Amino acid sequence: MSLKRPAKDQPENFEFNSSSLEAAKAMVAKYPEGKQQSAVMALLYIAQKQNNNWIPLAAMKHIAKFLDMPYIKVYEVATFYSMFNLSPVGKFFVQVCTTTPCMIRGANKLVEACKEKIAENESELSSDKSCSWMEVECLGACVNAPMMQINDDYFEDLDKEKTLKILDQILKGETPKPGSYRGRVNNEPENNRKTLMELKNA
Repeated sequence: MSLKRPAKDQPENFEFNSSSLEAAKAMVAKYPEGKQQSAVMALLYIAQKQNNNWIPLAAMKHIAKFLDMPYIKVYEVATFYSMFNLSPVGKFFVQVCTTTPCMIRGANKLVEACKEKIAENESELSSDKSCSWMEVECLGACVNAPMMQINDDYFEDLDKEKTLKILDQILKGETPKPGSYRGRVNNEPENNRKTLMELKNA
C-alpha cells in the first residue's frame, strides 16, 4: 500500500477546541494506565472532524504530545488508513460506493452526478471549496444500493436525479436528510414482508 501524501499548504498550529478536548480526554480514559496511545485512531478522527474533514500535520504533532508518543507513530497511522484525509476535502465530503452491488444498481450514475455538480476529478474541491468526492470500496449498505456517504451520514436507494438534488442542497450549504430515498425504513423489503409473517407457539 502506498502512503498518502499530506497537503502542501499546512496550518502552522492546531489545538483541540473545548468540545474536541473533552471528547479526547473521555476516549483516553477508556484505556488502562500505560495504554493511552491505543486511542490514537480515535483522536485522529476527532481532529479530522474538528478541522473540516482533514488532518493537518500540526494536528498529528498535537496528538503525539497529547498521547506522549513519537510523532512518526501518529503519522504512520494517519497515512495508512483510508478514512483519514490528509488534505482539504471541504465541509461536505462525498464518498460514492462503486463496489459490485452498488455498481450493478447504477453507482456510475452517482459518479456522473458528482462530476457534474462538484468537480470532474476525484479529490478535487468544488469551485467554492465547500466539497469534494471520491469513489470508495464497500460501505456496508449493499442491500440499499446504490448509496453514498456524506460526512457521517448514509444516503441510500439513490438514482442520478435524487443524487443531483442532494448535491444541490450541500452546494447551497444545506444539510440533506440521510437514509433511504425510496421511503424504506433501514433495509426493510420494499413490497412488504414475505416471510416470518406469523408467530407460532414453540
